[in-house]
Amino acid sequence: MEQTSKPIIKTKRLFVLLTVLAVFFIFWAVALWTCYQTAKAERHVFYVGMMDLASEKIAKTVRGMEMNAKNVFDEVEKHLDSPESVIAALESKTSLNPEVRGYFAAFEPHYFQQMGQWFEPYVHHIDSSAFECRQVGSERHQYHNSAWYVRAKESNDSFWSDPYYYNDGTSISGHYTTYVKPVFDKEGRLACVCGADMTFEWLAKELQRIDEESRRNLQQNKFFLLDEPDYYTVVINHDGCCIATNPEGKAVTLTKEQASHSMEQRKSGTIDLLVNGIPSTVYYAPINHVDWSVAVVVSNQNAMQPLVRLGFIFLLLTVMGMGLVWLVCRRVMK
Repeated sequence: MEQTSKPIIKTKRLFVLLTVLAVFFIFWAVALWTCYQTAKAERHVFYVGMMDLASEKIAKTVRGMEMNAKNVFDEVEKHLDSPESVIAALESKTSLNPEVRGYFAAFEPHYFQQMGQWFEPYVHHIDSSAFECRQVGSERHQYHNSAWYVRAKESNDSFWSDPYYYNDGTSISGHYTTYVKPVFDKEGRLACVCGADMTFEWLAKELQRIDEESRRNLQQNKFFLLDEPDYYTVVINHDGCCIATNPEGKAVTLTKEQASHSMEQRKSGTIDLLVNGIPSTVYYAPINHVDWSVAVVVSNQNAMQPLVRLGFIFLLLTVMGMGLVWLVCRRVMK
């Protein structure tokens, strides 16, 4: 009788163990899937929030730079009575924004008869404190045919130019953008097209400030399932080319097939792609007032590390639970 009952007891133990193992497996599978979805949502919420914050802050800075430039242009508009007063107006407001490398006023042909066909005074910084004024309009520099001049004349509105590279062999060579605005005299005639030339140093500084603030917030409100932050921020032109990065040297270029078409339409979005051979997610959003988008490039290389750690914990708990069940079964079914 005892010999017959032993196989039955062993079968019952095995059945109980397999049942518990199945329950554990289903429970931990559901738990891991839930944790995966939670981690995914956490990452999405954090980086979308960072993207929106960066877009808002940069737009605010851009708006401030526009207002400073308009103050200079308004001063030019008030002093259209002579070439000398125009130059004095440009020079009087040069210190308004240290991020602006130079201000110019490109006049219509023969607006001042004594200045001839090309009159474009340009006041630009030599260093952080000194500046000089040059007359850059000439037959060699026929600015009336330039894209920015034609656009301002046709649109009668202000705008930011596409990024460009200026190289004259001096220290002011570099990548620039220009805020352009047409200026009209009291009779309503176009007098000149004014512009403020800027490099993208201010934009890189702004990205750095945003990045530092975001990393502080992440450390203060860090979720257990969120991986260690491995990202960088960039500003991308409407054609998909990178124009500013933080940290320096990091970059990403988006083709029209990837996301630049959405950027041209001023849309937000995300895209998964390889960046320098690393699987990444790019979160991008338009920046108001300019044809640029801010993008947060997030590495997915270690994204699942918290879940892997959690999986090992679950596995350890499962083994411990199975051992406990085996001991209980052994004592109860003796």
